[in-house]
Amino acid sequence: MRVWTIANQKGGVGKTTTAVTLGGLLSAWGFRTLLVDIDPHGSLTSYFRYDPDAIEESTYSLFQAAAEKRPVDPASLLYKTGTDGLQLLPASVALATLDRQAGRLEGMGLVLKRAFDSLSDQFDYVMIDCPPMLGVLMVNALAACERLVIPVQTEFLALKGLERMLHTLKMVLKARTTPLPYTIVPTMFDRRTRASVDSLRVLRESYPEQIWSGVIPVDTRFREASRAGLPPPVLDPRGRGVMAYSSLLESLQSDERVVPISGVAR
Repeated sequence: MRVWTIANQKGGVGKTTTAVTLGGLLSAWGFRTLLVDIDPHGSLTSYFRYDPDAIEESTYSLFQAAAEKRPVDPASLLYKTGTDGLQLLPASVALATLDRQAGRLEGMGLVLKRAFDSLSDQFDYVMIDCPPMLGVLMVNALAACERLVIPVQTEFLALKGLERMLHTLKMVLKARTTPLPYTIVPTMFDRRTRASVDSLRVLRESYPEQIWSGVIPVDTRFREASRAGLPPPVLDPRGRGVMAYSSLLESLQSDERVVPISGVAR
């Protein structure tokens, strides 16, 4: 099982779109995929028409059980998305209280990793959608994953969020025993605007080894897919945004081939 974290310490850069589109592609390609929402705002949870304000079982349940030192089966917290091969571990707004509640407790940095270990025979991939701030949730996501995907909107304010994210990554790497490869993904690119073109140039000049060679374009079909509650590859598998994410996914998979349940890798 491969665990990828999608994070940036700036909101509105396309984290949830990246998670749900990569998840939709993976399931379409035959990989058993789990989407995990650890953002208290619950954008990924709301995407699939679940209410973070009302949901009873969520990622918060994992942390609550750990704090109370009682067992919980992560498989019992999974929800359907309506797409074959794609399941959801949703978020609840109670996650917003976690830093205050759990910050003083021991062993709260590995809650997600332990949960994923128990699910390792049920999924090929896990995609974690992170909140845009450093705390126990992001620490958990970075400790549990094998790859970090950093979506960065192609505008200059987003570059500051990237700098903060890389500073956080540097701190976390000091506590990891294994390296954490990361890929910067330029999102919301509009070749008609100078801001997008100039920001992409700065990204490529500043991070030549870490940045993905392509871009994710502005595509209104992402908004339509969200309105329909469907992963973009289900709504429009040949859309330009989906095709860009397909190219990204092939690039990310190039050095870590995982055979799906069907036994045939794409």
